[in-house]
Amino acid sequence: MIQLLALERGEPLVDLCAYCLMPNHFHLLVRERSSGGISRFMQKLTTGYTMYFNTRRERTGALFQGRFKAEHAKEDRYLKYLISYIHLNPVKLIESKWKETGIVNRKRAETYLEQYRWSSFGDYCGLERPEGALINQSALPAYHETPHDFKESVTEWLGYKKE
Repeated sequence: MIQLLALERGEPLVDLCAYCLMPNHFHLLVRERSSGGISRFMQKLTTGYTMYFNTRRERTGALFQGRFKAEHAKEDRYLKYLISYIHLNPVKLIESKWKETGIVNRKRAETYLEQYRWSSFGDYCGLERPEGALINQSALPAYHETPHDFKESVTEWLGYKKE
């Protein structure tokens, strides 16, 4: 992994600000660096991953259905929400209906988030990981003064329940 991170990749098309990889989908929070950068980045990402996956699994064909979905975060309030939404996605793996029914065991959910390695949550919480080199937290407004503030802000949503 560290060898891959050291490869020269040229001028970045986007800043990767947050991510969460799930078993059947993924979420990326990116900031475009140049016009059309997000589309070019997503095309390279999905093509490259499809080639890798197909080679590794000795298969052919498409992996993804249709185009990627993108939404512009125009307001700070919505951007702050997206950061939490992306990082809370893994909770669905241990409590699939948590938004409807509430969290049964909040401590278990928080521990699960901290240990889920396929998300940038740990990087924002101050963990030192090689994958953290991919994240550009400074591309976002400084909503949280410390990693502890970030964690509290995100996990506060675990008390949410749809009415």
